[in-house]
Amino acid sequence: MKQQKEHKLRTPIVIRKIKESEYQALEAFLYEAIFIPEGVEPPPFDIIYKPELQIYIDSFGKQNGDICFVAETDNALIGAAWVRIMDDYGHIDNETPSLAISMRREYRKHGIGTLLMKAMIKELRDQRYKQLSLSVQKANYAAQWYQKLGFRIVSENEEEYIMLLDVQDGSNEYHLSK
Repeated sequence: MKQQKEHKLRTPIVIRKIKESEYQALEAFLYEAIFIPEGVEPPPFDIIYKPELQIYIDSFGKQNGDICFVAETDNALIGAAWVRIMDDYGHIDNETPSLAISMRREYRKHGIGTLLMKAMIKELRDQRYKQLSLSVQKANYAAQWYQKLGFRIVSENEEEYIMLLDVQDGSNEYHLSK
């Protein structure tokens, strides 16, 4: 599946599946996915090598259910959305993939994440997955975006929401088209 769309940016954005030769790029996208509240010093890059974060990318592509879409412009990867079934922060069960999504900072809030989500949800639906989970910090602006996309809060603690999306429910097509 390859989507090309002229967006709010000058150059076309292409949404496509990641190539095996690009798996290494997931390290940078994992780091970009870390929510850093305003006024807080970003952690060092090597934080991604902690086991609780490595679970998102270690040996990506080798597990059944590893799926990744990337956003590309000007021959550069600018965003990624990937899923795998793992016992992570957003774990629901062993049938539900967990989502990670990340965009290079300068490309955020241009609708590219929505394009990545559309591609991912269609793929998960085509592969007959029932639902998709994620974990997001309550202070992260993306929490509201996920709800607008149709995710619902199923659990929470002091800092995070665990959210779930029914990927077989066609009503989230409405949310994704906005």
